[in-house]
Amino acid sequence: MEFLCYHIDDRGISMDASTNDCKAKVLLIEDEKKLARSLERHLKREGYSVDLEFDGVKAVEKLNDVSYSLLVLDINLPRKSGYDILTDIRLNLDSMPVLILSARDTVEDRVKGLRLGADDYLVKPFDSSEFIARVEALLRRADMTSSHVLSADDLTMNIKERTVTRGDKTIDLSPKEFALLEFFLRNKNQVLTRTRIAEQVWGYHFDTGTNLVDVYVYYIREAIDKGHPRKLINTVRGQGFIMHDE
Repeated sequence: MEFLCYHIDDRGISMDASTNDCKAKVLLIEDEKKLARSLERHLKREGYSVDLEFDGVKAVEKLNDVSYSLLVLDINLPRKSGYDILTDIRLNLDSMPVLILSARDTVEDRVKGLRLGADDYLVKPFDSSEFIARVEALLRRADMTSSHVLSADDLTMNIKERTVTRGDKTIDLSPKEFALLEFFLRNKNQVLTRTRIAEQVWGYHFDTGTNLVDVYVYYIREAIDKGHPRKLINTVRGQGFIMHDE
């Protein structure tokens, strides 16, 4: 996919006619206009194509009309909240990475956003260099999905079509279960710690007081291993989990 690129210097922003090879197309939804314009400038300076919206309803219209590589999403928006936008996106199983920007800084707020399907959560105020680093990290992770079909034994996942089968059986998974299984498939025959799983799949530092990872591993084991003599996901005592593929 090609995007229009921009060049930024002391004279301002201009379209670069010499190339259409932008890094990615980003939709930035932020109702604080001063902050939004600043982030837009930083993104364009790094070579990204950026669409900017200040209103939740108008942002949804953009999402319906244009394909984006990344969504940067504020929570408090006019007419439609960021949480509602995020819920709608994930109900449609859209795998587009989402970075939440919010002044809400409690653990409960961060967990809510991540559980609704955000890939990362950045608390305001933040440094622009950290913002760009988060954007780059999310897009690198998204690039991993360039391999659309993953498999282990007789289990097959099609990333593009969002389908999972084992043998001749189709398996239904929630968006987070799908993301967890994808992480196992991309790291076959490696021991994955609970901390690494939490940081990569949920996007935040693991709280040793929660069994969230174990619960979701149980869910996907029930979905993919139940009824099969060969179990694909196994527990490594004291370390974490491993998906075997012989």
